[in-house]
Amino acid sequence: MQTLANSTSGTISTAAELQSVSRLYGSFAALRNVSATFESGTCTVILGENGAGKSTLLRVLAGLIAPTRGTATVFSHPPQQQRGRVAYMSHSPMLYDELTAMENLDYFASLQSSSCNCVGSPEMALRAVGLDPKLSRPVGQYSQGMRQRTSLARVLQADPELLLLDEPFSNLDVASAGHMVELLSDFRTWPAPHGGSRTIILTTHQHRLAEPLADRTMTMQHGQIISEPAA
Repeated sequence: MQTLANSTSGTISTAAELQSVSRLYGSFAALRNVSATFESGTCTVILGENGAGKSTLLRVLAGLIAPTRGTATVFSHPPQQQRGRVAYMSHSPMLYDELTAMENLDYFASLQSSSCNCVGSPEMALRAVGLDPKLSRPVGQYSQGMRQRTSLARVLQADPELLLLDEPFSNLDVASAGHMVELLSDFRTWPAPHGGSRTIILTTHQHRLAEPLADRTMTMQHGQIISEPAA
């Protein structure tokens, strides 16, 4: 069994766990018997080319899809029961181009069942990622870096304890990617609800960009974990 556990100490809590998880689409296996443990307060970087299974793994942990076989848990419960503690930023920005950043965040905030305890509001979430909430331009006119920051603000306003990021550096220049790393590093220092820790699981095929964030790194290929370098 391959895991991402730093320690077996009972003092270290688990944010998410996969036990022999497979996800099938007909005869195609997007995940193949994957087992992994993600400790609270850590940042795990998952490497792999397109089609390696990285996005499927995140979607299972987000509770968006269920394993065909095996078990996934988030904070010791099925992911679908912990959505209030988890935020998922997909490869696509998931923004409405005709709306401003503030209008986008206001809309998504209205869909949430509870308010944010840390960021507190869409305005504060935008400020946290370095954007002006009063900017009147629609998101469709933003640079790629600004769109990525807006998308990050969208998920941060949910005040997640577990943050799942699918290719957050995609199409960013070096400067924008560096700023994204700084934002995520700052996020890890925010006080978490119930006195817990912030946990990040991030997929990318750009190892060097994510390296400053990584406590643990693993590589996926053909739906399996093929390597886990020592920390």
